[in-house]
Amino acid sequence: MASITGIPQVDLGKYISADESLRAEFVQELGKAFSEIGFVSVTNHGIPLDLVNNFFKLSEQFFAMDLDSKSKYEVKGGAGQRGYTSFGREHAKHSNVGDLKEFYQFGQELPSGHELEKEYPENIYVDQLPKYNEVARQLYQAFEKSGAYLLEAIAIYLGLPKNYFDKHIEGGNSILRAIHYPPITSEPKSAIRADEHEDINLITLLFGASADGLQVRPLGHDWIDVKALGDSIVINVGDMLQRLTNNVLQSTTHRVVNPPKELWGTARISIPFFLHPRSDMDLNCLEGCISAENPLQYEPISAGEYLDERLREIGLKK
Repeated sequence: MASITGIPQVDLGKYISADESLRAEFVQELGKAFSEIGFVSVTNHGIPLDLVNNFFKLSEQFFAMDLDSKSKYEVKGGAGQRGYTSFGREHAKHSNVGDLKEFYQFGQELPSGHELEKEYPENIYVDQLPKYNEVARQLYQAFEKSGAYLLEAIAIYLGLPKNYFDKHIEGGNSILRAIHYPPITSEPKSAIRADEHEDINLITLLFGASADGLQVRPLGHDWIDVKALGDSIVINVGDMLQRLTNNVLQSTTHRVVNPPKELWGTARISIPFFLHPRSDMDLNCLEGCISAENPLQYEPISAGEYLDERLREIGLKK
């Protein structure tokens, strides 16, 4: 199995197993990585590789379409939460320069009669690729299942009931995103493929990338190259989880840099799954994460309020 270099690696199979000692070992490994670096690579994550590869291929086909065709799936005023978001529209919160990327997003789909059925916008279906949404739906559900195991382990590490996150993520506002970084055709004025940033959500699960470029910068360290290869996935802490844990778990700055000039002609596609809770989740810092050495860092806020604030900061919402 190919590993991911630059960050710790853990085996989710340990946690899923019936061996309590292996489960406890995984919890400590994951908690240590998230408290020290904020990033980890995970093997035996349970996400079917044929499903991932199929989604990669369909995403390549979508992004290869002409701009007029893709633009039909961009929702004006939709804050980029469903369908297509055009090149250069999203930027880091500290910058007004658009990242060198375009993307397509799929969101939560709930059964008829679910209490949150009216809360989320409907997904946008690509007429030319009828299989795209069905494959996205299956991959979304696989990511949700894997992410739930990870959050269960995090809850145990924090001394919480292992099902602490269950009610917050059931029917949550998670996003599956296909990102396309096109070939660079001229000298960029000041932008890179994705400027340094932290993710908004609880955790992000990133599956593969068709080219190098991901870098992370833990506190007190220089940039570290992360090569997302093979069938491992990269997992990182988002700002919501950092806020909930009063900085006990680290939401680490990361970016996607441009390739060397001789490789400008190469494109890059990546598939992150941003695991969000329901909008009514209380992000007040956990009492067990507040101490004299680590006093309260954040004011009370809900997940929905925080998401709205951050979408405005990165230019997706007016």
